[in-house]
Amino acid sequence: MKKIFLIFLLSGILFLPLFTLADEKPVASNCDEYCSAPDTFRSPENIVCACNPLRAPDFDTIVGNLIDFVFKIAIVLAPLMAVVGGFLLVTAGGNITQVGRAKSLLLWTAIGFLVVLLSKGILAIINQILGVTGG
Repeated sequence: MKKIFLIFLLSGILFLPLFTLADEKPVASNCDEYCSAPDTFRSPENIVCACNPLRAPDFDTIVGNLIDFVFKIAIVLAPLMAVVGGFLLVTAGGNITQVGRAKSLLLWTAIGFLVVLLSKGILAIINQILGVTGG
């Protein structure tokens, strides 16, 4: 009885993808429509679409996306580095070099996180000094 149940179970798992009714994506009428929502449409027939992988129309948007990405990484890494620095400081046991290393780690973590926090403001100040106007 167990063998029959196991055979039915395995055959059901094996043939299950054949019985699923997946909804197909509609075909895009042109490359612009496909590139605007590649998860929604299939590529137009007999046409090769080369979409912009950055999905950014200009350099300012690329820099803004990069700053946002670095900010998200810094939000995670700064507290971890602060914990590591605190752990090194607590476990230094009076060793002057390890205390100095822990203080240095905490200082540079704070400075780096401050730079990341102020990066959009720094970018705006540089744009203002150079006379660059946003589009």
